[in-house]
Amino acid sequence: MRIAIASDHAAVALKATLVAWLRDAGHDVADLGPHDTASVDYPDYGYQLARAIAAGEAERGIALCGSGIGISIAVNREPACRCALVGEPLSAGLAREHNDANVLAMGARLTGEGMAIACLRAFLDTPFAGGRHQHRVDKLSAREPV
Repeated sequence: MRIAIASDHAAVALKATLVAWLRDAGHDVADLGPHDTASVDYPDYGYQLARAIAAGEAERGIALCGSGIGISIAVNREPACRCALVGEPLSAGLAREHNDANVLAMGARLTGEGMAIACLRAFLDTPFAGGRHQHRVDKLSAREPV
């Protein structure tokens, strides 16, 4: 799977761990940065990730910052993105199953490496259920509220 990942300075270490795990699992990973812990603005990286998803450069995305909140807000400004902020695997799986989430957000200051990997695994392994959920997802992806 083609996966884009971006963070802010607070989540560089977690991002590196997840990039290595994803590559070991055979995924094609685009690390959009940053690559060091110098202070950056999370919206810049969230928007870059959102553009990659919207352009079809990646099938799924991973957005990380200190809490996961700010970067998830930035990503969700792009209607092509359905970014879910999670802290445990059940929510990650439900985000895929019910909401067809295509971007996973997590907080590096709140989610340990093992839990982040468990969330990522659930996010990647869970298919979208479609059916009764599809019309709701269509509304989420509309350019204008219906």
